[in-house]
Order: sequence, then C-alpha cells, then structure tokens
Amino acid sequence: MIAEDEKVLLVDPRGKRYLITAKKQEFHTDLGKINLSEIIGKKFGDVIESHKGYKFKILKPRIVDFIDKMKRGPQIIHPKDAAQIVAFAGISPGDFIVEAGVGSGALTLFLANIVGPNGRIVSYEVREDFARLAWKNIEWAGFDDRVTIKLKSIYDGIDEKEVDHIILDLPQPERVIEHAVEALKPGGYFVAYTPCINQVARLYEKLREFREYFMRPKTIECLVREQEVKEECIRPRTRMIAHTGYITFARKI
Repeated sequence: MIAEDEKVLLVDPRGKRYLITAKKQEFHTDLGKINLSEIIGKKFGDVIESHKGYKFKILKPRIVDFIDKMKRGPQIIHPKDAAQIVAFAGISPGDFIVEAGVGSGALTLFLANIVGPNGRIVSYEVREDFARLAWKNIEWAGFDDRVTIKLKSIYDGIDEKEVDHIILDLPQPERVIEHAVEALKPGGYFVAYTPCINQVARLYEKLREFREYFMRPKTIECLVREQEVKEECIRPRTRMIAHTGYITFARKI
C-alpha cells in the first residue's frame, strides 16, 4: 500500500509523467485536478482519475525518474556516462565514494542509488549555490541518509581515507592524483569525467609520474543513438546524444 508522504509517479493518457508526493492536497494538471490523498492506500499499478475524468496510472518511481525530474542548475553528467562509470569501476552496494564537482547532483543521485543505505558518498563542491541545489535534490530523492556535501576544494586535499572510489567532474583532475594516492584503497578507482581531450592529455601526463601507484589508465567515450521503430520504417534516429565527455579510469595497485 502507498503510504502518506511516499513519492509516486503519475502517468497521464499521453504518457506525460509527474513525480509527486502522496499527501492531502490537490495537484493541478491541464487534464484536471487530482486529489492526492486518494493515492494513499492504493497500490502501484492502480489508477486515479482527475475531476475531468482522465485516468492517471500510479507507478513506483525509479532513479531515472528522479534524475529526469530533479531541479537543474549546471550541466549534469548524463545517465549514459554515469552508467559507464558504475560499470567500469565496478561500483557496488556498500561502497564508500568521494566525488567532487557535485553540480546539480545528478551523478550523486545515481551513485547513491547504487551504493544503497550501507554505502557512503562524500561530495566536495566549491560553489555554495551548487551545493545548496544539489542538497535539495538529494533530500527530495531520499538519499540524505548516505550523502554528505562539503564546501571545500578537493584540490586542497582529501580528508577521507580507505575510499573505494574517487570520481571527479572538474577542470583539472590531475591536481587530485597525489591526494587520491593517499585516500584510495588498493584496487579502488580514480575516475575523471572531462569534456575536452586536452584535459585527458594533461591527466595522462600526471598519471605517468605516479605509474607505480596505478594500473595503466583507460579512457572511453559513450555515444547513444536511439532507433526509430515504425511499422513502415525502422532506422536510426537522425538526432542522437553524441559527445558529452571523456571518462578516464585509473585503478590503484
């Protein structure tokens, strides 16, 4: 049964999605108003009607819904890139992660969902407005039990030790390598997301200075092209999510 104050996803007859909280208030849409208190006690998969008679499906929201509906500020790391980070670094439930450059918090939400309630994420951010926005998104998604945001530059050092992974969305990730050597567990991953290839070049140059601490690094780029499936024609869509950034992985040995 859906409890009061639980997050639910409403899907209208057109497929439009609304991520709302089940509580005693009205929710207005162009297809009519909905008494949200009527959701309490229903099951996921049930239907609720607006006052105009339109039926809305009630679904359990997933992490992709939270990321899609969260408040945006700075550019986010796309789910396609977040998925590569999780896959290639082997991020798992219970992991302890330090990240920097939290931005709007999209990657933080993605990682918090993976590490679970027994995991921990410490996010470094230098801009107070970004940290404030990210924290609102983290609380809204219900991950404030496992995430801490620090108003501090990670370039100045990493306070935490025995960290499973360090994940950076910063202009100069090479400045964090020396700190990462001290903070990372053996076998842990140093991950850097960088939009430009010259940033990757600088990072590799610095990693060569610390080759005794890291396995050979690997850099990937992820491009996603959806397929257009119609009865009369199946072909790739003419528009795609192409270059967003390079992701470099270096494992501590």
